[in-house]
Amino acid sequence: MLTQDLLSRLPKVDLHLHLDGSVKPETILELALNQGLELPVYDKDELIPHMRVNEECGSLTEYLSKFDFTTRFLQSAEALERVAYEVLEQSAEHNCKYVEVRFAPQLHRHQGLTVEETIHHVVEGLKRGGRQFGVRAGVIAICMRNHDAASNLEVVRAAGKFVGKGVVAVDLAGDEASYPPEFFREVFAESRRLGIPVTIHAGEAAGAGNVYEAVANLGAVRIGHGVRLKENASILAMVKDRRIPLEMCPISNIQTKAVPGWEAYPIREYLEQGLLVTINTDNPSVSGTNITKEYSVLADRFGFTTPELVKLIMNGVEAAFLEESDKLLLKREMENELSSLGLLN
Repeated sequence: MLTQDLLSRLPKVDLHLHLDGSVKPETILELALNQGLELPVYDKDELIPHMRVNEECGSLTEYLSKFDFTTRFLQSAEALERVAYEVLEQSAEHNCKYVEVRFAPQLHRHQGLTVEETIHHVVEGLKRGGRQFGVRAGVIAICMRNHDAASNLEVVRAAGKFVGKGVVAVDLAGDEASYPPEFFREVFAESRRLGIPVTIHAGEAAGAGNVYEAVANLGAVRIGHGVRLKENASILAMVKDRRIPLEMCPISNIQTKAVPGWEAYPIREYLEQGLLVTINTDNPSVSGTNITKEYSVLADRFGFTTPELVKLIMNGVEAAFLEESDKLLLKREMENELSSLGLLN
């Protein structure tokens, strides 16, 4: 059985990590004071309930409401750079070697930043954090389900200018149940035209049909969550045959009620069926989690063995939006570190 110490020392990747779901309460406190914005309380511990869901969280919609609080403070170049930098600081504490940080540029423009400027400043914060903490990172630019086509096309075109310069993919996020993926075919046709990889939040608050639509018509080569994929055997078979990675986020998936509870969480079933499952945090601050905790939960709840956890970690390397040469370097680095811990044969 892995000890907590060994779990924290495992080299890891995190492919599904939201910038505005990763802000530290003490950072919110400082940003609010610097920006002259009012807070409900002025103590970092007392701020946590405003930023984090509790056990009674009833739905994805309720979960997403926490972001209305944090994004208010992320409207300046300095704030975006700082929070991106701190994401890598927090990732390094759990021995993450590579992370993909996603954010929705249109949500950070209330003080006049352009879409391109928001992307630039997140990229710069990650570069600085990468140099400081030795964590490689890429940016995923999010289109929002409740935004119009023009706003989302603006995000895709701006992201296209940063491909190879920090941006690795585009995404679709938000209220999945109210805005099905077929509404966004035009937007993601543009991402295909520009050659930008696509990952889509699907099969979280709605069924497997959304996963099919995301893959078949939006061009998704990865799926955010995909928890409800098991509801349709033929769509599950398609995802398996195409080796489409699932970015699963166990603790968040329970909180958003993607499944009724841990006993219904299909992660072992998916892994045993040969799906390319990866483990991620989603929103460390909103969910009260970290990447070590996610792996710890799998070991405790599902009896995942050390080789199974290593398999999940290496699935993350395989699924990363990296050039093949960079992916090979990351794979070697991970394997060397796992060997030094005595965890690879």
